[in-house]
Amino acid sequence: MTTPPHTADEGAELLPVATAARTRAALRTLVRPDRGLALTGIGVLVAATVIGLLVQPLLGRIVDVVADGRPAGDLTLPVVLLIAVAAVQGVTTTLGLTRVARLGETVLARLREQFVERALNLPADRLERAGSGDLTARVTGDVARVTEAVRSALPEMARSVLAIGLTLGALALLDVRFLLAALLAVPVQLLTARWYVRRAVTLYADQRVANGAQQQQLLETIGGAVTVRGHRLEERHTERGADRSRKAVDLTMRSVNLVLGFYGRLHIAEYIGLAAVLIAGFWLVRDGAVSIGTATAAALYFHSLFGPVNAALVLLDDAQSAAAGLARLVGVTDLAEQPEPKPGKPEADGKPEAGKTTPGKTTPGKTTPGKAAPASVPRQRVASPEAAVSVHAVSHAYGPGRPVLHEVSLTLAPGEHVALVGASGAGKSTLARIVAGVQQPTAGTVTGPTAGTVTAPAGAGGPSVVLVTQEVHVFTGTLADDLRLARPDATDDDLRAALATVDALDWAAALPDGLATVVGEGGHRLDAARAQQLALARLVLADPALAVLDEATAEAGSAGARALERSAGAALTGRTALVVAHRLTQAVAADRVVVLEAGRVVESGPHDELRDADGPYAALWRAWSGSRAVAPHP
Repeated sequence: MTTPPHTADEGAELLPVATAARTRAALRTLVRPDRGLALTGIGVLVAATVIGLLVQPLLGRIVDVVADGRPAGDLTLPVVLLIAVAAVQGVTTTLGLTRVARLGETVLARLREQFVERALNLPADRLERAGSGDLTARVTGDVARVTEAVRSALPEMARSVLAIGLTLGALALLDVRFLLAALLAVPVQLLTARWYVRRAVTLYADQRVANGAQQQQLLETIGGAVTVRGHRLEERHTERGADRSRKAVDLTMRSVNLVLGFYGRLHIAEYIGLAAVLIAGFWLVRDGAVSIGTATAAALYFHSLFGPVNAALVLLDDAQSAAAGLARLVGVTDLAEQPEPKPGKPEADGKPEAGKTTPGKTTPGKTTPGKAAPASVPRQRVASPEAAVSVHAVSHAYGPGRPVLHEVSLTLAPGEHVALVGASGAGKSTLARIVAGVQQPTAGTVTGPTAGTVTAPAGAGGPSVVLVTQEVHVFTGTLADDLRLARPDATDDDLRAALATVDALDWAAALPDGLATVVGEGGHRLDAARAQQLALARLVLADPALAVLDEATAEAGSAGARALERSAGAALTGRTALVVAHRLTQAVAADRVVVLEAGRVVESGPHDELRDADGPYAALWRAWSGSRAVAPHP
């Protein structure tokens, strides 16, 4: 379970934070595969701690030898044993801490992989509502704090807890009255821990939220610098950034004061406990119940507790900070795991509940720009014998008072190519992403092809929908590996055929190592046009029933746009396609043109028919073609 998402300000709906119970359950799940390693590490640490507890009695023995005036030779055995204890304890402690550290690193790696995988599969509209700063803060700050806790706090905490429990047991073996005296410090320590934890949990959680809001403001200001300057919003953004920074600093100073108060209370507990043990030792030695060496061992035992007790309680600081970070990470993974909302019961008129998709098989919703969709991204669709895609009364808003689409209805026949055109902000990309399954509509229904999976074995269907945008990514690795992201079982001949389809085989073959050439970061750099052709080749390999292109030729520039349009046309051959047209030459080549204005369909029909009509498309065509000679589309 996660706590309801909360709002930082100005309508940003932050990602949820997991409850304490859910966080503990997630941690148990992460550790479960390595239970053997955990038990072994703890067992070795127990042995090391038990061996270390022999130091105090041996020192007490030395005190008795000196106090009784015995020969110096009587000191040989305890001294030799002290050296042996130190050596054996050092070896076993190292082994135990190594295994605990290995456990922590393994669990941490598993957590990172799980978080990244599920964060990448979050719905785009959900991330937009939260803002990139919230997710960035979790990926950076929260992961860093959990990492630090696992690498330093976890081994030390395990060692400290074992030392505390076993040392108290050793005090009882010396004389139970020593244990009772030592326990006088416990109420103060427990009250200190309770006082700290009750304040720290909320404080650290608020601190994480404040840091996320601060990062979000910074990202918004820098990312939209041109808009900020254009609208003369510099002062407002500066004040907003300063306010969020002040809030983050105030919370940090509160955490510092909390830690100082925590240490002060711990010192009081140490004084009470040590004084009680020394007084008990005095009485017991005076009454002849124990020797001076035994009383010395008891005092040394309690003194040896200063380190473990303080470490354990001080580590509550790291533990609470890490717990707050872990809860935020688990909140994201739980959000990614939540299933798509189930359709509501049909109303009297038989229409499905608003905002729901029609029930059907689960299918991957999209590929990230230019790559195949992971099978873990759900999208509810049903087979539609009448149409490849049917959009009925779809509306969408990115927040209260921010409508983008208004009851849009659209039908794509099997094999039909439809171009979406309209001014910037008309809602073209939003509609394309809804059709592709990247995000759910606020209201309305979408039905489409039956599902497939991009990771299916040879002979199985590919993904039902692939989305390619202008923001494609060239993954680091060989060109062949980059292409096989769309179809892992593809042969080299399959790869060459896909490249040939989009007119990319010539330049691919000319690379230093052909398909084995390393591309991406640190490798052979591909320009925008070639990167887009690579994305289109992945589309061909994925072989979806429906392809959605969102201005997929926009980044090529004027020189390469026509060639890239030919590549896109070849990639779309034989499949249903929805194309957000960056250039109206794409509309000319489409079977049908749909014109959006302010989130509504205002025209629909073939290019020639709409061009000759005195409507919005005709105006767009005149404005677009007025300053250029439009050659016949290839």
